Amino acid sequence: MGIFERYLSLWIGLAIVAGVVLGGLLPDLAAWIASLEVARINLPIAILIWGMIFPMMLAVDFSAIGGIRQQPRGLLITVAVNWLIKPLTMTALAWLFIRGLFSAWIPEAMGQEYVAGMILLGVAPCTAMVFVWSRLSDGDPNYTLVQVAVNDLIMVFAFAPIAALLLGVSDVLVPWDTMITAVGLFVVVPLAAGWLTRVFLHSPGRIERLEAQLKPLAITSLIATVLLLFMVQAQAILSNPLAIVLIAIPLILQTYLIFWIAAQWMRVWGQPRTIAAPGAMIGASNFFELAVAVAISLFGLNSGAALATVVGVLVEVPVMLSLVAIANRNQQLFPA
Repeated sequence: MGIFERYLSLWIGLAIVAGVVLGGLLPDLAAWIASLEVARINLPIAILIWGMIFPMMLAVDFSAIGGIRQQPRGLLITVAVNWLIKPLTMTALAWLFIRGLFSAWIPEAMGQEYVAGMILLGVAPCTAMVFVWSRLSDGDPNYTLVQVAVNDLIMVFAFAPIAALLLGVSDVLVPWDTMITAVGLFVVVPLAAGWLTRVFLHSPGRIERLEAQLKPLAITSLIATVLLLFMVQAQAILSNPLAIVLIAIPLILQTYLIFWIAAQWMRVWGQPRTIAAPGAMIGASNFFELAVAVAISLFGLNSGAALATVVGVLVEVPVMLSLVAIANRNQQLFPA
């Protein structure tokens, strides 16, 4: 990991502080940024999210899907945890904490939006950062690529229906046109752009050089997105800073729970740790760039849903690094 990735939580923390300060001092500027929308999609944020997502999609090589035959059970566990278990546990924890245990401190309408943002995180399993977690836990890079490629293909078709179903269960009105537009804009199009770029460059060496050149763009775009989001959210945060802590608690619990479920399932089915460790990481972490984009598109830049997804960005890196440490220090979790 480079210095930006290693200290990503620090940069995000500084961006949060800067965003809240700027939003508090310059509320008119924050309101103007929030008003720059087309079809309910904020243009500055959309550009920044593309800056985050495209380098990640460029790393996906769909020719690796042929590697499924190597260890079909590990892939089956990954898919089942990501798309059958994780969305349900996230919805349950969001209801338990936000609408239940913490309801005395959260207004009902805002709590509904927090739940919606958390559900969007739960329906967006990780894509690119998994390569970092896999490398740190000595995972098999080729099989990790297979897991990510299959995951992205499923996401194109499954994200919108599952999110809409769970949001509907949570009594959130889902504008399907906006949902489909957001998935197309932030998943299908960058995925296709990444594939076309790989075809055009053809040479693995040229692709790797381009990925290395674009990596700072992805990190910078992420930090700038967080700064703008917290700038727009500044007034709501300053009036209720406790909300950040209350949202973070179920998100952190969800991450550890999903890692434990996936790790135990991998162990029971006898998967080697080079497959099991990154497989558990994929389910535990989130494609927060997509969740942020869809939350903004559905509920607005200064909504509680957008705030909840940004809190997911804040807790993601330190929690995932702790899971890497757990996987590396507890070799008995997985067979050799």
